[in-house]
Amino acid sequence: MSYSQLDGAQLVHTAARLCNRIRERFPAADLAQVATALLQIAEQHAARSAAILRPAYLLRLWSWLLLAVGLAGLWLLFASIRWRPDGEWKLDQALQSLDSGLSMAFYLGAGAVYLASIELRRKRRRCLEALHELRALAHIVDLHQLGKDPDRALHPGPDTPSSPERPLSPFLLSRYLDYCVEMLALIGKVAALYGQRFPDPQAIDAVDDIEDLTSGLAGKISNKIMVLQAHGATVPIAAEVRP
Repeated sequence: MSYSQLDGAQLVHTAARLCNRIRERFPAADLAQVATALLQIAEQHAARSAAILRPAYLLRLWSWLLLAVGLAGLWLLFASIRWRPDGEWKLDQALQSLDSGLSMAFYLGAGAVYLASIELRRKRRRCLEALHELRALAHIVDLHQLGKDPDRALHPGPDTPSSPERPLSPFLLSRYLDYCVEMLALIGKVAALYGQRFPDPQAIDAVDDIEDLTSGLAGKISNKIMVLQAHGATVPIAAEVRP
């Protein structure tokens, strides 16, 4: 195992372990389904981020062919000017031929660059689509904890008809919120796979945006956990460790 870069397989293993922990603690909660979705997405994105590295050989072949044709055309043009046997090559004819040759080389070179850019744009589009999916999942995780108010768990009071349900004790609420923080952290790490394997500026910016988003959402949830900890409603994290 390399400790110099993220390993997609290890991220999937961590997501699977977290999914099992949530299922065991909250088997009937919707959060368990979100954790299952996160595991599936982690598996898919580990493969997708690796697939982005694969070169598009056909596009690269056509790009190199266009460059080769352009260079060959220029070489033939200059060779014909230099090796003309009659020695009566006129300046206007030479300039006209040179202009035509350079125009041809320019368009062929532009075509080669365009074909090369198609591969980059395809990879960038796939990367941004994947990151958008992770961004949406982060908001879904945050949505599941919005109604989890630690103050209502610590100080029960009369509810209104529209009040959210309060089935969780302070301890269970602390575990629920902690799982949300872990899920957001995993989403940020899965997004980082794309920045690690596809160092495109736009992709890097999108990865940074997701990491900022997940960090900000996790920070708000951590504040709720701190409220519970201040009232002694939590237990050490070691209690969650599995053998």
